[in-house]
Amino acid sequence: MMASKTVYVAGPYSKGDVALNVRYALGVAEALIDMGFTPYIPHLTHFWHLVYPHDIEFWYAYDLEWLAKCDALLRLTGESIGADKEVQFAHDHGIPVFHYYKDLAKHFPAE
Repeated sequence: MMASKTVYVAGPYSKGDVALNVRYALGVAEALIDMGFTPYIPHLTHFWHLVYPHDIEFWYAYDLEWLAKCDALLRLTGESIGADKEVQFAHDHGIPVFHYYKDLAKHFPAE
């Protein structure tokens, strides 16, 4: 059963190997599930984009709509213009930002 706390997983997508970046985000999301969180993985729009491409600004705006609904943001390491914009959005909207997934458990104790 998933917890009510949702975590937006922000990190590199297009810098470096896209497939490895998506895989890494999924691995982190799996760890978040194991900790009782409900992760949102924007990297998965990669597959949507393969079938129905949109420009980058569409994806940035789409991601921010989801981020606004999340309880926290987890910033993965690595260079990313999009993730940096998401961190700024989170700060501007009072959404807590974490850089280490285990800090989420300290901030949101098990319900």
